[in-house]
Amino acid sequence: MNHQVLARKWRPHNFTEIVGQEHVSQSLINALQHNRLHHAYLFTGTRGVGKTTIARILAKAINCENLQNYNPCGQCAVCQALDEGRFLDLIEVDAASRTKVEDTRDLLDNAQYAPNVGKYKVYLIDEVHMLSGHSFNALLKTLEEPPEHVKFLLATTDPQKIPVTVLSRCLQFNLKCLTPSQISEQMAYILGEEKIEFEQGALRLIARAADGSMRDGLSLLDQAIVFGNDVVSTETVSQMLGTIAQQPVEDLLRCLAQKDAQKVLHTIKDLAELTPDFADILQQVLYVLNRLALIQLVPSVADAEEDAEMLSELSQLFSAEELQLYYQIALMGQKDLGLAPEPRAGFEMIMLRMLAFNPQFSGVKPQNRVAPVVAQKPRPQSSSVQREAAEPRIVPQVIPEAVSPIAIENETTEPNADLPWHDVVDAMKLMGLTRELANNCILESLDEQQCRLILDPKQAQIRSPRSEEKLQSAVQKYYGKALKLVIKTESVASDTPAIKNHKAKLNRQQEAVDAIDNDENIQALKTNFDARVIPGSIEPVQNNSEEK
Repeated sequence: MNHQVLARKWRPHNFTEIVGQEHVSQSLINALQHNRLHHAYLFTGTRGVGKTTIARILAKAINCENLQNYNPCGQCAVCQALDEGRFLDLIEVDAASRTKVEDTRDLLDNAQYAPNVGKYKVYLIDEVHMLSGHSFNALLKTLEEPPEHVKFLLATTDPQKIPVTVLSRCLQFNLKCLTPSQISEQMAYILGEEKIEFEQGALRLIARAADGSMRDGLSLLDQAIVFGNDVVSTETVSQMLGTIAQQPVEDLLRCLAQKDAQKVLHTIKDLAELTPDFADILQQVLYVLNRLALIQLVPSVADAEEDAEMLSELSQLFSAEELQLYYQIALMGQKDLGLAPEPRAGFEMIMLRMLAFNPQFSGVKPQNRVAPVVAQKPRPQSSSVQREAAEPRIVPQVIPEAVSPIAIENETTEPNADLPWHDVVDAMKLMGLTRELANNCILESLDEQQCRLILDPKQAQIRSPRSEEKLQSAVQKYYGKALKLVIKTESVASDTPAIKNHKAKLNRQQEAVDAIDNDENIQALKTNFDARVIPGSIEPVQNNSEEK
């Protein structure tokens, strides 16, 4: 019957025990050390990050009879009275329930009198932004000329509503949202002290659901302990939160990497049988995509992840452009999901949209179309010449596909050792960072023992041991020799495949623009109907199987 919830039982009692707010606790310790205490402090931040807790610890510290390294000792009469809520010189007020000016005046009338037992009389006003305008004016008069024995500790979740005249008289500290790792580490420590079994994956789910609030995290942990019968497991926490494990999300991303719409829909069907919250699944997809993009640019980020092996493997399956595209579609899809007639249907459309907007996706073959979008201005009258120009139907011009030398080469059994590096990269059919690494290199030399490449220094950040290992394996497989891959970073003398691809793309674009400008039908529309080609609407016709 004497059970106490974890958020209250494990509330910090000194600055050392505070988690994630070191910038605040260290500043207050320094102020105590040099006797530079301000008369008014304002603590701001979202719910459950420690505003009131830090204010109480500060009230304890400035009145403690025996500071230990400028931390309240917790043993003296003042510390014990404060911990038990019976310290007469701490006047704690909830501004949300005392907004009237009369309440504020009554509260401050006693500020002129000396403290009863402590060194300072401390006014702790929580949610101070809820005070009325007249109440702020009454408070301001005391803040302007406070008695030496009075300290004001204000806490709020919305500092924007506090008058600037009050803000200017306070020393303000903004408390940060806690990271999931900080919350999960603290929960692991508490469960260890409480002798309760737990799984690390379950704590990660709770920490993520806490959304930066330690108090919310501990409240969810209390619920998980009861729900799991004193065992905090990933399965029970997933059921409690209505979330799913990371494995289905990993499977979904692998299907996206394969650009297989049928597998994507089948995976979503399996997910639907678990009756999940699809908004939460979308959040998990966004989280993993974010980690993958970071790992591609800074591979060392994976070392700090608990699922480092899985994330590193997934990062190789996507190009940097694909991750940015998928992340943006998922991010925008969050607001569309609530408008869908059914959550599963909305989630399916978001996943299919990722494939539909991927240039490499060939699930649906579009019909040949006229590249430009032509806007016409209607004219009141037409001459016979104009009608003749307008009547013929525009026949879509299909640009013939050139025969790729790579396709011919792939039909042979022996690779061509003299094939340019640009064509070798295409023939090896690399993906992700491995392809990016190869595309930004030039071939320096090739012999029976080594394949020596030169990497463009501007792209040095894409180099990683894993991508080099995969590229060496692909080179060995292509040439049929146990070649050692040697890559050095220095200025390249010729164009890399990446630069050649970019130039080729610009050339194709210019050819398409020239073809439209020289088209007789387009010229007739421009002459007779004041038509114009909308800038940016011309696209070269590409082969759907082209990977660039």
